[in-house]
Amino acid sequence: MTDAGLYTDTFGFSERPFTLLPDPDFLFWSRSHKRAFSVLEYGITTRAPITVITGEVGTGKTTLVQKLLKSLDEDVTIGLISNAQGNRGELLQWVLNALGVEADLSGAYVTLFQQLQDFVVGEYGAGRRVVLVIDEAQNLSSEGLEELRMLTNINANKDELLQLILVGQPELREMILQPNLRQFAQRVTATYHIPAMDLATVQGYVQHRLQHAGGTGTEFTAGAVEMIFDQTDGVPRLVNKLCDFCLVYAATEDRRTVDRDVVQEVLDDGIYLRPVLSHQEAAQ
Repeated sequence: MTDAGLYTDTFGFSERPFTLLPDPDFLFWSRSHKRAFSVLEYGITTRAPITVITGEVGTGKTTLVQKLLKSLDEDVTIGLISNAQGNRGELLQWVLNALGVEADLSGAYVTLFQQLQDFVVGEYGAGRRVVLVIDEAQNLSSEGLEELRMLTNINANKDELLQLILVGQPELREMILQPNLRQFAQRVTATYHIPAMDLATVQGYVQHRLQHAGGTGTEFTAGAVEMIFDQTDGVPRLVNKLCDFCLVYAATEDRRTVDRDVVQEVLDDGIYLRPVLSHQEAAQ
């Protein structure tokens, strides 16, 4: 059985509505996601030195970033770092690589920094600006964040030549608020935290993804969605995982609707593992 044939034929879908891969085309514009995207756009438009977006695992941060990248004008040079780690100097190598700057990565730090500066100034001279997006930024150390702040010192007159967008889990926000990073925090112009979805939002989210895949949006009963919300705490990635399993189970019995009984069967069989809540989620 192919991936597409798991249940798409049974329900008449053109594709699976609940895959785990970030897909901007499936983006559901909840109030929180609209606000987060507005903050991202604000950061780009106002040339903010640093913009920060945080949220729990699976809340759609990466999907939002991909949507933003697709919407930017052609006069913006983008560098994307998905999971940067390392000590001083190694982060600068990640940055140069993300921006496609040809450099001797074994060179001295001062040399590498000068190459980055020359590149950014050159882009500015050509009427372009440089935006560096760092996903999973909570994996950076305090020293790494401070190094990034130093990169934003590359400027010309009143113009910011290098803008940073940091996306990460709630720990990132906690790191930035540490006293030793107060200078970094002062450069953060815009920030937003994406919370988990409430029940009403989950209902709209499930309906949206079903319809986007060619369904009617009524393949899940209201009771089934309530159970899914209870089991996932409104985290989109977990909603996707449980909904996907439910559709598979319904299709094996040639059922066109997912109700409470189907959800319960999935839970009873133990193929959906409910993660332990983080302390941020537990506090909500």
